[in-house]
Amino acid sequence: MDYIIFIAAMAALIYGADFIIKESERIALHFNISHFVIGATLVAFGTSLPEMAASMVASAHGKSDMAVANVVGSVIFNITLVLGVVFMIAKSMNPDRDLFSKDSAWVIVPLVIFFIMTLDGKISRIDGALFLLMMVSYLIFLFSSNKEELEIEIDETLEKEKFNWSKSAVLLGIGFVLTIGGANFVVESGTSIARSLHVSEWIIGLFLISLGTSLPELVVSLVAVKKGNAEMSIGNIIGSNVANFSMVLGGAALLNPLSVNLAATKFDMLILAAASIALLFVLANKLYNKAGGIFLLIILALFIQNSFA
Repeated sequence: MDYIIFIAAMAALIYGADFIIKESERIALHFNISHFVIGATLVAFGTSLPEMAASMVASAHGKSDMAVANVVGSVIFNITLVLGVVFMIAKSMNPDRDLFSKDSAWVIVPLVIFFIMTLDGKISRIDGALFLLMMVSYLIFLFSSNKEELEIEIDETLEKEKFNWSKSAVLLGIGFVLTIGGANFVVESGTSIARSLHVSEWIIGLFLISLGTSLPELVVSLVAVKKGNAEMSIGNIIGSNVANFSMVLGGAALLNPLSVNLAATKFDMLILAAASIALLFVLANKLYNKAGGIFLLIILALFIQNSFA
């Protein structure tokens, strides 16, 4: 029964986030907010809603391992699985934006700050507040960037629809209920599964929850590939990872300080660092092709092999 609840709750979590994202688009379009602003908020917030809900609920329940593992696993899966698959199936990717010179800092700086904060074995409320300030810094950076480079394609049917405040309010409410309620059941059922399988909450957060909450990024990236906008996937993943470190961990730490056992999780942390460095290598050498995809998927295979071993 726990497995059924977990799958149903994960579906509710993802569908709830989708409701919130779509209605946010409608509201932004109604107020003539530029596609750039919509894209920035989607990258920074929308696709990270499942991770944020799951980690904040885990933190509220005193499950630090699950809250932190969800972020670590999500960042690893975003880089290795999502971008690995995108590079493998995309026919050609030639971004106009120089991603390495403009965005590489946002790949490595959040990671370095995360490692520095966890050296003492915990992420305090002060650390959480600093993480949230990093999100503010990232948004300022996005707004100061070239708008044309960061525009994200919005569903054309949304632009043609007549705006209805009542409908949007109801759907937003449904979205938040599904997201928060789903997160509660994901954490509780995930904990029960961990106990029944005699594995740690860290492993459940690292794989089951983080893989599930990374589905929005995977879906957005695959749709982008289908529409010929595969290069946008890279920006989406960079933004989502910044949001995971800043908003997700920051929000969770503000609720409850988070403990981190670096000795017990050193391999996962090494993979986290390796995935980020690999992404830097891909950006520097513009390996937006099958070679880059294979490179990232190898890291994913090593991650999965060692964790299950």
